[in-house]
Amino acid sequence: QVQLVESGGGLVQPGGSLRLSCLASGRIFGINNMGWYRQAPGKERELVATITSGGSTNYVDSVKGRFTISRDNAKNTVYLQMNSLKPEDTAVYYCNAAIITTASSRAYWGQGTQVTVSS
Repeated sequence: QVQLVESGGGLVQPGGSLRLSCLASGRIFGINNMGWYRQAPGKERELVATITSGGSTNYVDSVKGRFTISRDNAKNTVYLQMNSLKPEDTAVYYCNAAIITTASSRAYWGQGTQVTVSS
């Protein structure tokens, strides 16, 4: 059984920083793209950042220069370093990973972690 578990969310003041982590566990043969999405109240879930197994990254324009996605392939973990946080970054952040097992190759989602940016 494959699981994605996020951690690192919380309440932070505008201008502050948070680091999200997402650990993939289970009978994993390999992991292709990993990414972070977010969903604010009343809005659709949106892509924040993605990273390939080779380390190529992609960001939504609103977080470029402030957020950094990285991964540790040996630990099956993806990170999202968030700096210069703004109130509009407030959302539930979800981890997503394309995981290969002996039985399948598909996308998995974490349960989400709340990020609140407020003074």
